[in-house]
Amino acid sequence: MPGNTFGKLFRITSFGESHGRALGVVLDGCPAGLPLSEADIQPYLDRRCPGQNLRTTARKEADRIEILSGVFEGKTTGMPIAMAVYNADQRSSDYSSIQDVFRPGHADLGFFEKYGIRDYRGGGRSSGRETVARVAAGAVAAKLLAEFGIFVTAEVIELAGIDTTNEAGKRAAEQRILSLREEHDSAGGVVCCRVQGLRPGLGEPVFDKLDARLAQAIMSIGAVKAVEFGDGTRAARLRGSENNDAFYMAETEDGAAFPRKRTNHAGGVLGGMSDGSELLLRAYFKPTPSIAKPQQTVNACGESVSLEIRGRHDPTVVERAAVVAECMTALVIADMLLENALARLDGLKRVYGMK
Repeated sequence: MPGNTFGKLFRITSFGESHGRALGVVLDGCPAGLPLSEADIQPYLDRRCPGQNLRTTARKEADRIEILSGVFEGKTTGMPIAMAVYNADQRSSDYSSIQDVFRPGHADLGFFEKYGIRDYRGGGRSSGRETVARVAAGAVAAKLLAEFGIFVTAEVIELAGIDTTNEAGKRAAEQRILSLREEHDSAGGVVCCRVQGLRPGLGEPVFDKLDARLAQAIMSIGAVKAVEFGDGTRAARLRGSENNDAFYMAETEDGAAFPRKRTNHAGGVLGGMSDGSELLLRAYFKPTPSIAKPQQTVNACGESVSLEIRGRHDPTVVERAAVVAECMTALVIADMLLENALARLDGLKRVYGMK
């Protein structure tokens, strides 16, 4: 079925279910000659891995990545790169009580109406565990971008309504999340993603705008409810004289001059293309819908029932999701970087050694 493939030239296809044998991804379009091993990918999966602290689910998955194809003698071959993570700590019986119940805040109802069948064990393809595939592929994208001096980072800037950009805020948010866990409740938050090293002109001016493609990528992450760039919604309340970023000519040490912006209200994107400034986006994550508090819902027979979700669930997904946003951003940048190589005739001629 459609919807499992993302990207144009640097393209990924995700596969697997939360409680299936494995999850994985096939990455097509990565140029040959990129040094790559499992050791380049594993640190990204470790950041996404559950069970790292008291604020995440107790499910213990090592999430060890295995490269199945596309790499020979430590370098990519230009062929599809297939990668897999095998599930180990599955407790499908934890979900037997909800096999006929539509969980509030989950994809159960829509999935059932669309396909006439659903994998109730953790949500199947709708599970947050599907992001294993995105992170593995995004790690490869990040390795490719580093070759061009482009670096993507993400951090949690708000958790449970508390600013976490300072140590006091981080401690307060941690205590709030621990309290919510005791209350059998959950919280959302905000992730800030930054891209440094982008030259001007990455992206397209109409439908495939850089920010439009990024918005699609970030919104495809299950728990994301909003995304914004630069000043975001605040820009709607500013004057043009306040929102515009003034340009000036900056000089390098060797005396070369290039345009730069004095401010970055635009978040590094103008007219759908990068403007040379730091790209700045924020992703807003909803609270984890799986909570042990009583909730009202219906079952497949149309009966009203009360539901308390048991099992191992995060009181917040935001901390683990930061690396997912980072990797989805890297995938978009890598894809559009390859597209830009075809944008100009003189550049294409240089590829083939022509004047």
